[in-house]
Amino acid sequence: MTATTTDPNALKGEDWAGEMGVKWLTHIDRFEGMIAPIGDALLARAAIAPGERVIDLGCGGGLTSLAAARATGPQGAVLGLDISPDLIDEARRRAADHPNVSFICADAATVTLDDAPYDRLISRFGSMFFAEPYAAFTNLHGLIRPGGRIDLAIWAAPRDNPWMMELMGVARSHIDIPSPDPRAPGPFAFADLDYVRDILAHAGFSAPEIVAYQGEQAIGGPGATPDEAADFALASMAIGRALAQAGDDVLARARADLVRLFGQRHVPGQGAMMANKVWLLSATA
Repeated sequence: MTATTTDPNALKGEDWAGEMGVKWLTHIDRFEGMIAPIGDALLARAAIAPGERVIDLGCGGGLTSLAAARATGPQGAVLGLDISPDLIDEARRRAADHPNVSFICADAATVTLDDAPYDRLISRFGSMFFAEPYAAFTNLHGLIRPGGRIDLAIWAAPRDNPWMMELMGVARSHIDIPSPDPRAPGPFAFADLDYVRDILAHAGFSAPEIVAYQGEQAIGGPGATPDEAADFALASMAIGRALAQAGDDVLARARADLVRLFGQRHVPGQGAMMANKVWLLSATA
């Protein structure tokens, strides 16, 4: 087994400004297809009303922004924020014919907006990467009007997400991955709901309501074969980077194990289906 000192799930905002943003864009259709049902659940819970002005935090390629814009109608407006210039360029391309949607490449932890405050803020997996979350959410609070609402989709703990646990299990059979700091910036930084509630309270948000979303997601997107799912995981997810650092032989053996895993989970016509758990959180400014 090869040792590594890197936690593959430890990702900060600046990672998305560079390498991870490029990877997401390269595989954007597979990423978006994989988590589309979660975005649908987030927007259904948010129940955005016509005429509202909405910020989409960590908007990526802008699909959630466009969906929110359909809800607000022409009398409303949606602003997508993302730290990745590559993803913002893609979002602007997609929204070229949608006058009530705009995008800014900025760090939401520090951004100021001349047209603030907005009515609402939504985020599908874009809120867990702040290096200083208490300060970041205080800044976000200042962008929302009093009585305005935020709606977030955040991953529950890794142990409740077999898609992550089983992928990490494959990686750990080939390389030594240290136990992570559970609150380090990354996909699972907000798994501890008491921690999230404390961040929100310090920032000035109140009355948090949290419900669980549980389902299955197709690794590599709907319809992906086991080989395609394995190649997607290695090319686009952080475990691929950690395995690649261990050398070609290790990477090849891990890929073979991933193909077997995804073959066991493969459902014809659907893809390599693996269970997930997400928290849908809303709170009031």
